[in-house]
Amino acid sequence: MSRQRKGHGAARVPAVLAGVALAGCGGAAAIATGTGSRSSASAASAASAASAASTASTVYAATPTSPGPVNPRAVPLGDGYVSATPKVGYVDSCITHFGGIGGARVDGPWIDTAKHTWNYMTKLAVNGRIRWPDGSYSVRVVGAKREIKFNDLPRTDPTGVFPIASTDPAYQYDQNGNHIAAQSFDWKLPLNPKAAKTPGCTPGGPIGVLDDGVTLYNAVDGEGRDAGAHEVLDICAGHPDPSDIYHHHDVPACILDKVPNGTTRLVGYALDGYGIYVVKTRYGQLPTNTQLDRCHGTTSRVLWNGKLTRIYHYVATLEYPYTVGCFHGTAISSGHGGSAGGGPPGAGGPPGA
Repeated sequence: MSRQRKGHGAARVPAVLAGVALAGCGGAAAIATGTGSRSSASAASAASAASAASTASTVYAATPTSPGPVNPRAVPLGDGYVSATPKVGYVDSCITHFGGIGGARVDGPWIDTAKHTWNYMTKLAVNGRIRWPDGSYSVRVVGAKREIKFNDLPRTDPTGVFPIASTDPAYQYDQNGNHIAAQSFDWKLPLNPKAAKTPGCTPGGPIGVLDDGVTLYNAVDGEGRDAGAHEVLDICAGHPDPSDIYHHHDVPACILDKVPNGTTRLVGYALDGYGIYVVKTRYGQLPTNTQLDRCHGTTSRVLWNGKLTRIYHYVATLEYPYTVGCFHGTAISSGHGGSAGGGPPGAGGPPGA
């Protein structure tokens, strides 16, 4: 699922924007779009598919807790869906008071505050395609632990230019002045995680890591809003926080597009040791919130530790809260506090900026 956004900064639009139902769980229109230029043949097909879907009798999800497929041109806004207890469609947050941390300062035109939706297809992206050849990420099994070491620089995919330049169209909405800097993460997760007696809340910093070698944060920004909708991210849906930790708030298009239709693939790990998966129907559709539990996961047979195993796992969706709503197991400390928002301006920039 790549994401392409309007303006000079273009993120990739998913090869198939889905939302929709798992196979056997009901029909839903697949919204297809191509990568690269919106004027390409594949993008034209995507526009036609989206147009056809929008005029059909499909009843789309209106909120993060309502059933139905997700319309990528009117994704339910997650603002207000923060809770102190686990709930489907919510983020169970350890932080209960927000504000002053940073984040986008102005709502972009892709957000419809009246209808409480945002347009995935037209959202702006931060300019730039910076490569990080020193990115590192390794996973190995040591006894009953899964040891993950990484420096938080993306291994294969580019980032935007941060701090966001005043000449970047994104700057009028989000003045993220932080840098992307190498970190040092060394996590020892349970190889075979167990459910906790009570689900755990998610912090404002790292909640996991994806296989591009980048940390994953929950779906909330520093103001307690839907980060995927409000914060202006780069081509691979990432940005740095005030601690200069580059991170995602969802499974980005740069990863989603590498998962073939009709397959299920492990794409990361949460801090409680459970896997984060992308699940696609043969049409490329993703599950919706109401098909998942209160922590944004499910139990089914997936490839785990090299074997097909029936185990709990988190599942990526197009809609908020995107990946992990609460911890199903007992989370370890990330070793880095981090911060949910883009934060105040800083100085300097990435290599090649």
